Amino acid sequence: MNIVERSKDILLHVGASPVMYLMIVLSIASLAVMIEKGLFFFSIREDLESLATRLSRALAKKDLPAARALVAESRSAEARIAAAGLQQYEFGPDAAQEAMAGASVIQRMRLERRLAFLGTLGNNAPFVGLLGTVIGIVQAFQRLEDAGQNASAGPSTAVMGSIAEALVATAIGLAVAIPAVAAYNYFQRRIKSTLGNAEALTHILLSHLKGGTAFDPATASAPSTVREPSPISQRSLERVSSVPSSIEV
Repeated sequence: MNIVERSKDILLHVGASPVMYLMIVLSIASLAVMIEKGLFFFSIREDLESLATRLSRALAKKDLPAARALVAESRSAEARIAAAGLQQYEFGPDAAQEAMAGASVIQRMRLERRLAFLGTLGNNAPFVGLLGTVIGIVQAFQRLEDAGQNASAGPSTAVMGSIAEALVATAIGLAVAIPAVAAYNYFQRRIKSTLGNAEALTHILLSHLKGGTAFDPATASAPSTVREPSPISQRSLERVSSVPSSIEV
């Protein structure tokens, strides 16, 4: 028996039922991921306009503790990125910008967790369903061959059943893939929107830093000092004043 006949026997023995059971398990897992991610994004939602207004107001007043408390009480990804910048606020705009860039990468990984499963499932579920379809068609043709050899019309019902089983496998594959792809695209849009909001907060924070409204405890209470002229400068002035004028009228 060659490899083609052997493969056909395996497919006929296994049938399309295991593929359908696999698709059902994958559909349940896909639904669980969709629900979990939906609840997650609902829990970290944020009124960005209100948060940005209050944060800008606190920074304009140089009230750094109030600004930190404002972002600390929020569960949103935008607030966590802004909090990283506020932790480095006293060290200048470059330090704050780098801190927020690192926090943005961490939050992106947090937002994208388990989304790869939805993307992979959405791309490959139709092919898994197609495998069940192929198995069903192989069974149908095998039964047609058996019916021709036996010269009986009896197996025609079994042939139709195999074709129907093949079409059901395709339908299940599409039923699993379509919601997974839709959910994956929706969550990707939410991630892009969240990171865009975080970038807006980043610019607000950096604008106050670069605009000179940063709170610097090292210089806030430092007394102003007048720099005395150095001895070299003083001697130079005396030398210049002692030179007689050589201009004659």
